[in-house]
Amino acid sequence: MKPQAFDRRKHVYKNDAFVELVKDAVRFFNGTPVHTLPPPESFTGTGVYALYYTGRNPLYERYAVLNRLAYSYPIYVGKAVPKGWRQARLSDNAQCQSRELIGRLREHRRSITLGTDLFVEDFMCRFIIFEEEGSDMIGTIKAALIKLNRPLWNIAVDGFGNHDPGRGRYEQAKSDWDVIHEGRAWANKCNGSHTEKSVIVSNIHHHLKSLGSCNEDS
Repeated sequence: MKPQAFDRRKHVYKNDAFVELVKDAVRFFNGTPVHTLPPPESFTGTGVYALYYTGRNPLYERYAVLNRLAYSYPIYVGKAVPKGWRQARLSDNAQCQSRELIGRLREHRRSITLGTDLFVEDFMCRFIIFEEEGSDMIGTIKAALIKLNRPLWNIAVDGFGNHDPGRGRYEQAKSDWDVIHEGRAWANKCNGSHTEKSVIVSNIHHHLKSLGSCNEDS
């Protein structure tokens, strides 16, 4: 069989139903209950979650104002996928339920507790659980929420969701988040050249100013 002449149009997939599905999932997410971080009750499942800040840290006071009446402006959006998802894209089903989502939220609580100038009681969370074939939507919905909300700790400050890189990998730089919220012991072992705190703070102010003006004009 001879190769065909290249025609880009033959490689572009479009489906309005998929677009509507993503919009529907985002609407459902935005309507889910808001809980403390983490929720007081344990549960099974994987999915997508968001964290909301309402505290008094001067760096993030813009979020406290924006979230005063409703939790509409997440500071971070993350995902928790089923075990083995990256290798085999295994779906989370009733016969093989995991606790990845609650585990991820508990991990974030620990990071916030350790980070300087942060208090876990200043954070709330909401989440959506995907089961069975729906777990294949996790990455897509996370990306959609980040694009829609432009959360600070996803866009302008990297590293909040990082894990300990492990022995032999500490030559990498400390993340921006760990520079301004020092406290995670493993992050302090990272000895690479990191971004200066003043630069990170400037990036935060710039991002939040843009975030506020964009949403207020819409």
